Amino acid sequence: MNEEKPLAGVKVIELGTFIAVPTCARFLAEFGADVIKIEPKTGDNIRFAGVSEGRLGSPYENTTFDLENAHKRGLVLNLKSDEGREILFQMLKDTDVFLTNWRPKALKKLGLDYESLSQKYKRLVYGSLTGYGEEGPDCNLPGYDFTAFWARGGIVGSLMQRGGEPINLAPGMGDHTSGMFLVSGILVALLKAQKTGCGDKVTTSLLHSSVFVQGVPMQAAQYKELGQTYPISRKSAENPFNNTYKTKDNRFLQLSMPPFDLFYPRFMPLIGRADLVGDSRYTMDNITENHLHSEFIGILDEAFSKKTAAEWLEILTAADIPCSLCQVWEEVLEDKQAWANGVFEQVDYPSGKRVMVRPPVRLHSISNRPFERAPLLGENSEDILRELGYSEEQLHELHEKGVYNTFSDVKEFCKG
Repeated sequence: MNEEKPLAGVKVIELGTFIAVPTCARFLAEFGADVIKIEPKTGDNIRFAGVSEGRLGSPYENTTFDLENAHKRGLVLNLKSDEGREILFQMLKDTDVFLTNWRPKALKKLGLDYESLSQKYKRLVYGSLTGYGEEGPDCNLPGYDFTAFWARGGIVGSLMQRGGEPINLAPGMGDHTSGMFLVSGILVALLKAQKTGCGDKVTTSLLHSSVFVQGVPMQAAQYKELGQTYPISRKSAENPFNNTYKTKDNRFLQLSMPPFDLFYPRFMPLIGRADLVGDSRYTMDNITENHLHSEFIGILDEAFSKKTAAEWLEILTAADIPCSLCQVWEEVLEDKQAWANGVFEQVDYPSGKRVMVRPPVRLHSISNRPFERAPLLGENSEDILRELGYSEEQLHELHEKGVYNTFSDVKEFCKG
């Protein structure tokens, strides 16, 4: 099916590393934008993180890099050279969106800050995603999701079990969240540019994204006299029906029943405690007022320990109780519900078929774009420069001076 993608004709230049900004550009590419990823000769560092993430380190089977950079074209450009920056400035003449996660200080030094570029390119939408924002004393700190999103944003310190240790973190979770927030701002700014002829600057940060996704508990934390101070223990959860419970076979089930009193008379008989229905001791108000959380959670702990997770899921699902098994990644990869809704796609790699995660938004009027690998480092350099009008003689001269590179130049460095 030959479909016109909704972002066809939109040109995007990405000056991004690791995951957050590449996630944004990847989403735009998914829906038809022509995304050119500019990298130094040493490449985006995420290209070389395979072994530390428990996967292959081959440039030909780089699932993390493909996840963030599929459907893009790749250009290796030395932006420290005058010629390299001139090439970028030429590219920006017909570019709609410029994306970067470089630190403000580095961008200003090269004349790639918003103030400089907006004077030359009036329609340009400029997207910036940093660790800590572009103002304030820490704006130039290195920003990673482990530190800016998880730790400083309050997730790790607040959501650990009281008296326990912080949870193990997985790379990319804060980056993906923040990258999708940037997408929303970019699309709004693109619409504005179409209407007014004027671009805009779109900013977000890992820190702000973290605070936003925690907005509900963040607001509640101000009422210190009313609720518990986090971190808390699951044994004293404010709402025992929004809690995890261990089953006979040592799995955990997550319950989610925010209106406690509404679910109570329906739920208690399911766990064999119909005798407690109507007991005024276990209303939400009385549990809270008399600090009975641990007592009531103990009743549920005992009940759940008597059946396996599969048995409980059958009982609770039949009664329309919101619950889920706390799955591990290997189980999620085989989740039939996820597969039925296009969450995954199977892709051929040198070592065999691998399951790749698709972007989390679909337009149902168009078919999914089949997953393609990301560009090898510098793979499209010469094609992109030819499109700008550079002759073969000029290309040779620029290549000799190290202004741009192709994959042939860096193949050995990439272990290709």
